Amino acid sequence: MLKNTGERIILEELPLTNGMLLEHLARYYFALYYAKGRVLDIACGTGYGSKIMAKSKKNEIDEIIAVDLDEETLKYAKQHHYHPLVKYRKADAASENLQVELGLFDVITSFETIEHLEAEDAFLKNLFNMLKPGGILILSTPFGDGRGKPTKEPFHVHQLTETEFIELFEPFGTTEFYYQRSVLIEPKRKGKHYPIGIAVCLKS
Repeated sequence: MLKNTGERIILEELPLTNGMLLEHLARYYFALYYAKGRVLDIACGTGYGSKIMAKSKKNEIDEIIAVDLDEETLKYAKQHHYHPLVKYRKADAASENLQVELGLFDVITSFETIEHLEAEDAFLKNLFNMLKPGGILILSTPFGDGRGKPTKEPFHVHQLTETEFIELFEPFGTTEFYYQRSVLIEPKRKGKHYPIGIAVCLKS
């Protein structure tokens, strides 16, 4: 049986006032502004976010490929968050065959994924290669002490510094950076502390 953790959200089992749930939902509602065409939601978890995008932008989205590595999580997603525009797929985000398996996309969302991956470069290469020219990547991650440094989160390989996060997106072209505190997502304001960064990249 699936359980709520800091890495997996089960929408049906959390009160709507749960801060962690609201934080996760805020990122998907932020992504609605960009969602269109063929969308990849990589590390989709239990699928609630993919379904939110499909229902909210059903006239602008052609399909959503929702990818996760865990079979039980995908089974739950199919049972509880079915939508005709969403196709749930098992795949490894860092696989060298990912583009062949999934194809190209107009929009890619990747929320709280990169901090879990040893193969960071392979993952970013996949995202770049799967994004069509003019496509948009929306990626978030929590900030921490930096690449290779220990973290208090047991499932995280490490947590990037803000500078390391910004440097990730140099190959993509135009990138705008936003910052999240609880449900608030905004451009950086001087003197404010933000635990999470969000990049919106337009592939040139």
